[in-house]
Amino acid sequence: MAVLVSGGAGYIGSHMVLELLDRGESVVVLDNLSTGFWWAVPKEAVLIQGDIADQELVARVIAEHAVTEIAHFAARIVVPESVADPLGYYLNNTVKTRSLLESAVRGGVQRIIFSSTAAVYGEPAISPVPEEIELHPINPYGRSKLMSEWMLSDVARAHGLSFVVLRYFNVAGADPKGRSGQSSPNATHLIKVAGQAALGQRDGLEVFGTDYPTPDGTCIRDYIHVTDLARAHLCALDHLRTGGKSLTLNCGYGRGYSVNEVVAVVKKVSGVDFPVKLSGRRAGDPASLVAKADRIRTELGWTPEHDDLEEIVRQALDWEQRLKTRNAV
Repeated sequence: MAVLVSGGAGYIGSHMVLELLDRGESVVVLDNLSTGFWWAVPKEAVLIQGDIADQELVARVIAEHAVTEIAHFAARIVVPESVADPLGYYLNNTVKTRSLLESAVRGGVQRIIFSSTAAVYGEPAISPVPEEIELHPINPYGRSKLMSEWMLSDVARAHGLSFVVLRYFNVAGADPKGRSGQSSPNATHLIKVAGQAALGQRDGLEVFGTDYPTPDGTCIRDYIHVTDLARAHLCALDHLRTGGKSLTLNCGYGRGYSVNEVVAVVKKVSGVDFPVKLSGRRAGDPASLVAKADRIRTELGWTPEHDDLEEIVRQALDWEQRLKTRNAV
């Protein structure tokens, strides 16, 4: 018996792999390594390079490794990129998820954890945002994920699967033990980019939009530590294994920080006053996204352990230093 982690060589997926291995689970990672890194997968896990839409490959992996659950992370996630390339996002995030679900049904997999996003909410009229609010995604990334949520729900109803959909807010930080982190050099995550600016790997930081209807005019986001998020997946797995019902849950802390506030914390923790350039808004960015996050605590018994922005930033910076050393070798 094993858990199949699609996209397990990527940022969030690799942290899920670490958490599974830490508690003695058998793990198989399927990743095409388009944005992931082979070295991010511990040797205790089985790494298979391939595409989730390769149904022959996925069928073989499920059968050979006796896969009982799938944690599905593989996706493209950059909002402005989705606006520029909607067809690419519908292919990678929706069409390929459909292929993976078909392979899961054929292979007898009964439990699926799906990596979704707060982008399904669009510009919510309520803050913090509850799960039951009407969904109006405003960019192809959010729409591609919402379509996948619908497919998963329909497939579960038709074939007796159980699932947990986790809608991520802004994921940040790195493994506290220094084993993994956000490794893509061209990532657009604010804390990642600000950390690179603090370490001199970028000329500075560009802030997109200063005229939003927020206290300081910059976007507000709910930042969740990647390890807390990975452990939410473990709670979801345990919930399903004990016969729990299918659920759709927010993953956040229920508190938001503006871009300016995050930049100030990065400067404080790093001790570097890096340049900041103010620019116009980016396409597809909502003004504020903060989770109403009580349901995940009630339903899954999830208790965050790293709800501290300075800790998140410090560990992200530590990981950037590790990457710098690794890339210099």
